[in-house]
Amino acid sequence: MPTPSVRRSRPAAVRDRRAAASRPARREPLSTKQVIGLILGGIAFLLPLVLDVPDLDDMGERMLAIFLLAIVLWVTEAIPLVATAVLVIGLEVLLVSNQALLPVPEDATAYSTFLGALANPVIILFLGGFLIADGAAKYHLDKNLAAVLIKPFTGSARTTVLGLMVITALLSMFMSNTATTATMFAVIIPILGALPSGKPRTGLALSIPVAANVGGIGTPVGTPPNAIALGALAERGYHISFASWMVMAVPLMLVILIGAWLLLIALFIPNGLGIELDMKASWATDRKAVTFYVIADCVILAWMTESLHGINANVVGFLAVVALLVTKVMGGEDLGRLSWPVLWLVAGGIALGDGVGATGLDAWILSLFNWGAMPALVVVIVMGALGLGMSNVISHSAASNLLIPLAMGLATGIDGLEPVTIAVVLALACSLGMSLPISTPPNAIAYATGEVTTADMTKVGIVVGVIGTVLLVLFMPSIWGALGLL
Repeated sequence: MPTPSVRRSRPAAVRDRRAAASRPARREPLSTKQVIGLILGGIAFLLPLVLDVPDLDDMGERMLAIFLLAIVLWVTEAIPLVATAVLVIGLEVLLVSNQALLPVPEDATAYSTFLGALANPVIILFLGGFLIADGAAKYHLDKNLAAVLIKPFTGSARTTVLGLMVITALLSMFMSNTATTATMFAVIIPILGALPSGKPRTGLALSIPVAANVGGIGTPVGTPPNAIALGALAERGYHISFASWMVMAVPLMLVILIGAWLLLIALFIPNGLGIELDMKASWATDRKAVTFYVIADCVILAWMTESLHGINANVVGFLAVVALLVTKVMGGEDLGRLSWPVLWLVAGGIALGDGVGATGLDAWILSLFNWGAMPALVVVIVMGALGLGMSNVISHSAASNLLIPLAMGLATGIDGLEPVTIAVVLALACSLGMSLPISTPPNAIAYATGEVTTADMTKVGIVVGVIGTVLLVLFMPSIWGALGLL
């Protein structure tokens, strides 16, 4: 005889929920890597403070302590990446600003400079981009666009993979790589089921993160390394318009995307394999949805025509936020759901660059190597290789946060090396690190499907990353120069 169910009264259920909420959440134990990271971070932070570093003054030693701590914490992820970013800002205020707890020179950097990184114009640009991207998901614009754009690519599995990669790259130019990947996997789950198990499914599952990572390089709002590079350049008086960035990055993006597609179909998608899709768009036609479509179109158009109307892309990004909130298309709850950790992570990189430059730490680090003996091209190649290598084992944002401030110092001391070149090369190279499941969230999402092995991901990621970086460092600076972008 079945046991009768007992229905609790509403007050009892409320009391149970309150009791559960009042109980402290279980704390996850620290991993061995995190413990080691915390210990090494503490040692790295203390060493420059207790030892006399040759040719570096007190302010430089304090900044070196912060810089080394950031390196260890970002590499080991002993604490969340965003926590390291805000820790950097806090330590800079307490150690090297005019509000420091220790004695500082009269011309010490104002504390507002470091706190201002949280509202840097580049952060505002990303804020607008994130709100547009979240609106696209809220009003199903992303999935509807995917359904419309995939129609010309049905029939052949190889053609379908190309279509999905093009759509993913297009969305990733204006949405976060992670959000784009999650959206596209929701779209392709039925397609995966229609393919035979094994290599075809692996190829299709891999095509999405590869296209998302590559597509993110196409616009300033595509991925955080782009914002970090723009912020570093803006701090030194260099402005790159939205359209100029696209002119610099989109040709490379398209070449890498087509190359990655050819690699994937050669390895995983047999010729002659067919697939039929029946995806239908269902457009919302209520006032809020239509208003969002109009605002999004106007914002993207304004970003791409900055040279014609003269309104800075950062201002356009803020006006997008204003328009979406005033028209009630997006609300306070939508703002709360934005990727604030990403924005603060970018801010931490901007603040780190400010501190490295203001204390002379960049000049000291660069003096450790005979960079001046290297031709500008060799420096670009080395920096591109460092960006690619580091971004495979730590986050793309962390790698660009660490390398771009140092590279900007290089650009002022080597003949023929343009600051714009080194910053953009590093940003794009950091986005090409995609050989491991831990390299980037899109990779992790693809790996979680169970259709992709680490070996396959590594094989594809290394080939795409290395060839893409070679094209980037050897050919793109010359093309940018010929187009008058440097």
